[in-house]
Amino acid sequence: MSGPEATRPGRVVAFGGGHGLSATLRALRRLGLAPTAVVTVADNGGSSGRLRASRPILPPGDLRQALAALAAEDDTSATNARLMQHRFAGTDDLSGHAVGNLLLLGLFEVLDDPVVALDHAAEMVRATGRVLPMSRLPLSIEAEIRGADPDRPADRVVVRGQHEVAVSTGEVCEVRLVPPEPAACQEAVEAVGGADWLLLGPGSWYTSVIPHLLVPELREAIAKSPARRLVTLNLATESETTGLSAADHLAELGRYLPELRLDVVLADARAVDGDEPLRAAAESLGARLVTAPVAVADGGPRHDPAALAAALGPILGHTKPIPGPADRADMR
Repeated sequence: MSGPEATRPGRVVAFGGGHGLSATLRALRRLGLAPTAVVTVADNGGSSGRLRASRPILPPGDLRQALAALAAEDDTSATNARLMQHRFAGTDDLSGHAVGNLLLLGLFEVLDDPVVALDHAAEMVRATGRVLPMSRLPLSIEAEIRGADPDRPADRVVVRGQHEVAVSTGEVCEVRLVPPEPAACQEAVEAVGGADWLLLGPGSWYTSVIPHLLVPELREAIAKSPARRLVTLNLATESETTGLSAADHLAELGRYLPELRLDVVLADARAVDGDEPLRAAAESLGARLVTAPVAVADGGPRHDPAALAAALGPILGHTKPIPGPADRADMR
């Protein structure tokens, strides 16, 4: 690692999508920070997929979750955030849609610029920070997967769609965006260039984390940024990462960004206890491994925002104490 950690909280950019990014953003908000979330825009599942099938829009689901995670805690903002997250029940055409997805769809059309629309939605929940798409273009993901076809376990098969890749149980050999090399959101590129810290993960590795490294301008900005870099590892493997060790996760980041240098790798103490290959992999990228109890108390494979805040605080230079057992971080 190049130099000591920051001595004060600064400008933080967090990359990802879905629940992993949401946990990170909630942790950063607990620390009094106002991060910029840069969100993947290739989701084709659930409500987002249904809306994309009928209109050429950015998938709103992960963007909505990021906005809700950064919402202020006053009554009006909290109510607006709950409304965004509310999902219609029933069996009609609205069933399964989140109110916030429909709201963002309307704002995208009315304001004719997704960044302007997201900034407007952020004002509705008085978001502590900013939510940006990694590209203004709605993208798709496809992957070459070995073993996806049980009748041809040794062959590579092209699997198309973020959801389809995420649930695949084969070995992901290569992942790419469609269209390839899309233009980056320039506001996101500028945020990376002015950041003090860049945070990658946790999240679905091939469909939420690595896609940022497939956008040329964003990949270059991450490589050239003077910011320090932190990777938060997942608590367990997912379908798309079956067979990958924790060290393999870092190696995959390096494969898509050969210039990658890290300062800190954060992992749950129980998930990687005694994992010397992981420590060696972190050190090979210039980082030190920090372990802390960051999982939810029920033992599920989910990061607890309060525990994550307690672990991130000392790393990012934030001295505000987070009460409770999450304070006990084993930093090595």
